[in-house]
Amino acid sequence: MAFQSVYVCLTLLLSTLISSQLLQNCRLIRSTSDLPVLIKEGDIMIGALFSLHDTVLESPSSFTAEPHPTQCSGFNFRTFRWMQTMIFAIEEINRDRQLLANLTMGYTIYDSCSTHFHALRTALALMNGNKEGTGISECRGRVPVVIGDGGSTLSLVVARFLGVFHVPQVSYFSSCACLSNKLEFPAFLRTMPSDFFQVDALAQLVRHFGWSWVGTFAGDDAYGRGGAQIFNDEVTKLGACIAFYEIIPKNHEQTEISRIVQRIRESGTSVVLVFALEQDARALFLEALRQNLTDIQWLASEAWITAAVLSTPEFHSILQGSMGYAIRRADIPGLEPFLQRLHPSKYPQDPFVLQFWEEMFKCSLGTSNKGSSYRPPCNGSEILAKTGNIYSDVSQLRISYNVYKAVYAIAHALDSMLRCEPGKGPFPGGLCPNTSSVQPWQLLNYLKHVHFTNDFGEETKFDANGDPVAMYDLINWQLSGNGEVWYATVGRFDETMQPKLVIEEKNIIWNGNQKQVPMSVCSNSCPPGTRKATRPNFPLCCFDCIVCAAGECEKCLPEFWSNTRRDTCVPKLVDFLSYSDTMGITLLAVALLGSCFTLAVALIFTLKRHTPLVRANNSELSFLILSSLWLCFLCALAFIGQPTSWSCGLRHTAFGIAFSLCLSCILGKTMVVLMAFRATLPGSNVMKWFGPLQQRGIIFLCTAVQVVICCTWLSVAPPVPRKLMTRETARIILLCDVGSPLAFSLVLGYIGLLAAVCFVLAFFARKLPDNFNEAKFITFSMLIFCAVWIAFVPAYVSSPGKYTVAVEIFAILASSYGLLLCIFTPKCYIILLKPEKNTKRYLMSKSNSERKY
Repeated sequence: MAFQSVYVCLTLLLSTLISSQLLQNCRLIRSTSDLPVLIKEGDIMIGALFSLHDTVLESPSSFTAEPHPTQCSGFNFRTFRWMQTMIFAIEEINRDRQLLANLTMGYTIYDSCSTHFHALRTALALMNGNKEGTGISECRGRVPVVIGDGGSTLSLVVARFLGVFHVPQVSYFSSCACLSNKLEFPAFLRTMPSDFFQVDALAQLVRHFGWSWVGTFAGDDAYGRGGAQIFNDEVTKLGACIAFYEIIPKNHEQTEISRIVQRIRESGTSVVLVFALEQDARALFLEALRQNLTDIQWLASEAWITAAVLSTPEFHSILQGSMGYAIRRADIPGLEPFLQRLHPSKYPQDPFVLQFWEEMFKCSLGTSNKGSSYRPPCNGSEILAKTGNIYSDVSQLRISYNVYKAVYAIAHALDSMLRCEPGKGPFPGGLCPNTSSVQPWQLLNYLKHVHFTNDFGEETKFDANGDPVAMYDLINWQLSGNGEVWYATVGRFDETMQPKLVIEEKNIIWNGNQKQVPMSVCSNSCPPGTRKATRPNFPLCCFDCIVCAAGECEKCLPEFWSNTRRDTCVPKLVDFLSYSDTMGITLLAVALLGSCFTLAVALIFTLKRHTPLVRANNSELSFLILSSLWLCFLCALAFIGQPTSWSCGLRHTAFGIAFSLCLSCILGKTMVVLMAFRATLPGSNVMKWFGPLQQRGIIFLCTAVQVVICCTWLSVAPPVPRKLMTRETARIILLCDVGSPLAFSLVLGYIGLLAAVCFVLAFFARKLPDNFNEAKFITFSMLIFCAVWIAFVPAYVSSPGKYTVAVEIFAILASSYGLLLCIFTPKCYIILLKPEKNTKRYLMSKSNSERKY
């Protein structure tokens, strides 16, 4: 990481210096003559960077003299094929009479040697359009466009540098999502889809097969780290978990490689993604072979899914069944014989052909210094067509096809420039570019808007980020009959289609030559009757299964409850105050008994209606009070039984109106008694205002107020049945929701107001003569009434479930019994047990004696 950071800082520093100073004096401090280069002149020159070697042999530096020329090693035949594909495409375009007519394309190709510093030096060489060591006042690059580089890490360095001059760069293999940032890389385009789309495809693959426990390896570069991090984020969003995330060191240090491979065994995962270049992936798999790590389903990034270096027999035991996405392939007519045309005698000035020939046939042409290593001289009998090397293998032209498309994209952009009509150009005022001297920034504008369909029927265009349309083949490694790896296409991913991912599962061969999809979970799903319990310090996908407590099984809906074995959901019992409950039966019996007592009192008063006691107590009001008390006892029955819409509306309104009628009668009776006594005073004519008609009016008005409140309640927000469901209980409580708490409070409040007025009037009349005085009994009954309903409020609020209804019924019955017993029991006692006191003479004598007193 420190090594990469130094190069990134160096790149930014060089870019700043170049943008401010190099335009005034363009001169390379260090010579680039030691860099191998392949040049073919043309009317329009195209620069290109290819990592033809994998490493650089660093020579020790004394810091007192100019360093020795760098020497690259590890020739890459695959990359050399890409370079030859570019030359093939350019020559094909030069022969085309329709595209770029009367103009030819040339090229300048450098080897970036897979290192940051080398890539930057070659980019500087492309931009230095003059002989080295000459100082001039203007710096003009030799090429208006650059194809390359391959790896994302190298392209990051080159793109920052070329972006300063707005020189368009078209990469064929750089897929890092970071390169889509146009603020940082304004001149970067590519024919390789962004890793963002590849990672999206990999995440969809993980979700499709239900893998929730996935390990991730990343190469220690921008490509590996960036892609793996996006993958980890995406699969986490889909509900999966990352078993581990490890970085493959660039130096392939054995101890570290061994440690990270051991992480696979420790994690227990069966699916592992390796998001790295083929060289880093190979180092990882060599250690996996050494540790005999089998039964792992490997997911591959596009960098190595078709890499020939990994498809050799030594890796078959662990990599068979590997799966990953590769960019779309194409069969390019004429490419194979073009690749096989090479021979050192035909291209003696091509430094790359000479190196290629020596590495291909392990012989020496006598043109390179290999140090102490000895190779026999090439004898001229070598035949390239008989090698069977990856270089001449045209069965998997994927990156080569990207190079091919990049060349044609540049050609079509140049062709659009040449065909520009004055006044219709893309620049201010409709200006067209000067085609005699192609400016990079003008070509960049045309490249951004290029859009054509090639001979293979594929559209080529770039979006606002310089990215092409993302289309992938899902590749599955299968062994053919002759024991060679066959890259079977078992699916497609196309970001423009719905669904994006299409998989042919029946054609997939999994690791170990299996047909069954491997499972990769940290913990198996909990069986019925158990629930998940998170493990401390583990991801959410790792859990223990413990037996559910009662009603705790997560799969049961609120209306259901787990059975005793906790393996099935059964409907919850619906609970309400029913007529079959012990409490319901008890309250029903008490209510019916109260109504019977009321009827019995009414019967006694009816039979004794002509007696002085009944007549003296205003028999009409007495019968009206008894009728309302009877209704109070009966309305308690509406509170018992299953709540329905009509019963919920009836129970509260009937209770409110019945009690209001009863208290209105008691209020009227108390007022009459009080006023009757005051009317005996000399000169008082107050009784004319409290005759029978006025009494009926008072009762009607006081009751009508409650009727209006109840009717408004029923019309605006009536009480309705409601199910009270909690996961903690095995019962559904069915009760009546009052609908409007305000209306319910007004009903109770109005009853309380009537009771309070009755109490006050009865208290004032407590010293009246006994014969006419019911005030003391009414006072006592109102004390009981108020005590019951004051205690009702906290009991009602705190009672759970059906006990709320029971509390309300108890309050109704207790207050009704209080009124019945306190007001009518003394009268019934005299009527039935003391008939001698139920005479006019006794009543009059009693009244006179109390008046004298």
